[in-house]
Amino acid sequence: MSYSLQLYTLRDAIAQDLPGTIKKVAEIGFTQVEPYNFVATAKELGAALKENGLTAPSGHAPLMSHDQDEIFAAAKELGITTVVDPYSPADKWQNAEDIQATAAKLNDAAKKGAEYGIRVGYHNHEWELEATVEGRTALEYFVEHLDPAVILEVDTYWVAVGGQDPVDILAKLGDRVKFIHIKDGPLTTDTKAQQPAGQGKVPVLDVIAAAKSLDVGVVEFDDYSGDIFDGITQSLAFLNNNTATEGAKA
Repeated sequence: MSYSLQLYTLRDAIAQDLPGTIKKVAEIGFTQVEPYNFVATAKELGAALKENGLTAPSGHAPLMSHDQDEIFAAAKELGITTVVDPYSPADKWQNAEDIQATAAKLNDAAKKGAEYGIRVGYHNHEWELEATVEGRTALEYFVEHLDPAVILEVDTYWVAVGGQDPVDILAKLGDRVKFIHIKDGPLTTDTKAQQPAGQGKVPVLDVIAAAKSLDVGVVEFDDYSGDIFDGITQSLAFLNNNTATEGAKA
């Protein structure tokens, strides 16, 4: 089990000093990162990753609304092998037709990605779990309409905020789940209240154990009221001290 860091966590620091922030991430002990909207920063980010010995197995990009060739070309340049669409608004998850349309878009993106040797995935928020379609969560209904080539990155915190048990959802989704977002907190939509892994209401270790086909666990804070570098340091330390890891020792 290896751990990565979603760089959106450090978006403010990256906007000020991308190379310095990436250096700090490596010093904390991360060996992998998950870039976001990486097309604009591909050259600078690629240089910083290389200089600090970091890899980016996955990355977030808006595949359903932006130029896919541009995204996949930048991903290839950065060594990203899975591109995850991070967001589809809540109003697209209220009925079967809209959910099927979203699945179709990602199925098409997966065909395009395959031309670049890149896998496509989707990352949830809480509304995909709050909504139900034909007796199951919208996320589960969505998966039934996805091409088998499309994987899931389950944000386990937002699953819980959406009123579902992340352990149960991970068991139901099975080997479609190749990445999870690991975050903790009081299970509210107040992102500033999020906490380092192991300090909130998410059963983080049970969640990780439930993800049986996981490639990478990705640490993320949507926001944080404390020092964010201290927050990610605490999260990585908790994970390293409580799970068997590969290549992410602090």
